[in-house]
Amino acid sequence: MHPFRTAVENRDAAAIEELLADDVVFTSPIAFRPYTGKPITAAVLRAVMRVFEDFRYVREIANPDGRDHAFVFTATVAGKQIQGCDFLHFDDDGKIDEFTVMVRPLTAAHALAEAMGAQFERISREAAGRAG
Repeated sequence: MHPFRTAVENRDAAAIEELLADDVVFTSPIAFRPYTGKPITAAVLRAVMRVFEDFRYVREIANPDGRDHAFVFTATVAGKQIQGCDFLHFDDDGKIDEFTVMVRPLTAAHALAEAMGAQFERISREAAGRAG
């Protein structure tokens, strides 16, 4: 099992953050522009752990060189079943430098957007506290 999957399934925020490159680009399924940098990406991922219920990975797909992975997941957000996929690219040092999330169906994506919106101030505070 990939160390990222292990960290997520163990809800180990520190281990997840350690796997992120300093210049990671996080593309959210609900935000128009990507987030750049380890502090904001780690804060967003901690918030996701707070809003997702019954999260589990159901499939892990990797290319032969190990630089690209897709992790298919299911979860519940505000009573809505959500399916999604984390697409990760790893740099030469084995750190995640690109992190893209896609989710479906639209009703669950809306529930996710609402739940994450409620986390926005906390995400901003946490990111600012780690950036300095």
